[in-house]
Amino acid sequence: MTHQDSQRRHFTRIPFDAEYKLHTADSSKHWQGIILDLSLHGVLVQRPEDIQASRGDEFILDLILNANDVNIQMEVHVAHSHDTFIGFECKHIDLDSMTHLRRVLELNLGDPMLLERELNEMIHLKE
Repeated sequence: MTHQDSQRRHFTRIPFDAEYKLHTADSSKHWQGIILDLSLHGVLVQRPEDIQASRGDEFILDLILNANDVNIQMEVHVAHSHDTFIGFECKHIDLDSMTHLRRVLELNLGDPMLLERELNEMIHLKE
């Protein structure tokens, strides 16, 4: 089992239907689409038709939540890429975005203790 496979097991992915906007770090290229699932560690999105994305490529991803005009922004890199979807791993997320992400996951998981365990696991993986 690779380190990446081991990490995947630590974070519960929830099906999540929301829009995303994606752009390169220099904002020279933009895409948008639908999020398929979400976790503390990353996001799986519907692949835009015109994107050239390879493992390790870095982007800025904005998750748009219509409720209260909340925006969750993450610095991400491509973890895996397929014909119809792309999996991004979160490299950095600011405190406000993490707070919103935590709340979204808490509401959708229905188990605050599970989320707390995953947050602790994420902290240990970063050390």
